[in-house]
Amino acid sequence: MALSMEIYPRSAQGSGAFDGGKITEIKPIPFPHESGGSRRLGPLLYWAWASAQGDGVIGMHPHQGFEIMSYVLEGALGHTDSAGNNRRVGTGGAQVMQTGSGISHQEEMYGERTEFFQIWFEPNLRETLSKDPVYRDFEEEAFPVEDAGEGVRVKRVLGKDAPVQLEARAQVDDIALEAGARHRAVLPAHEVLAAVVVEGAGAWGEGSERREVSQPDFAVIKSGEDAEVVFEAGEGGARLLAIAVPLQVEYALFAGR
Repeated sequence: MALSMEIYPRSAQGSGAFDGGKITEIKPIPFPHESGGSRRLGPLLYWAWASAQGDGVIGMHPHQGFEIMSYVLEGALGHTDSAGNNRRVGTGGAQVMQTGSGISHQEEMYGERTEFFQIWFEPNLRETLSKDPVYRDFEEEAFPVEDAGEGVRVKRVLGKDAPVQLEARAQVDDIALEAGARHRAVLPAHEVLAAVVVEGAGAWGEGSERREVSQPDFAVIKSGEDAEVVFEAGEGGARLLAIAVPLQVEYALFAGR
């Protein structure tokens, strides 16, 4: 069975801004009421790529129920919350909130440039809304990195063998490829692979299914049966952030499921 593949270039993704435009976002998966990008994918509810030139802040605001990960691509990201946490992580690190019964926080950006992904997952809200909120952070060295051979390195950010564990079922990999290298992965039936080109360019698929992509294109790949997914880096190499989640989630409550 052929893979189903959708590619969203930057012009087809959502957008947003904070702090008087100091912080801008492109959104591969915007909130359901927003325009552009893909709709939610299973428990993967929201995905934004935020950038700040100079200092910036997204002021104190509340969250409840959802599991939220901020993954730092460049610079330093601060976190202050109503539970008394005041933390900062650097490039390659992550901040994770399991927001449970409710917590308020703000994000702080420092220095010449900051870039980070903020990714929301929906756990079973009937259960998590009764739990105390939890905040944790992880510096880059906490994450295992596998040399997958032939010019491919895979950093496991979330899922099996990763320090970050959530209630929502998901796997997040930061994949670096040298020029011309190929990354192959098995996509189980009824799962979806969502991936952003963080750096460089390349192509998903082979033969007639081959699709060229470059930074910051967003790919959504599905199959009704177990299938192999292939990404080949271009002449300058490439970097991807790839998220695999089940396509259907029975307990999903949030609009747009």
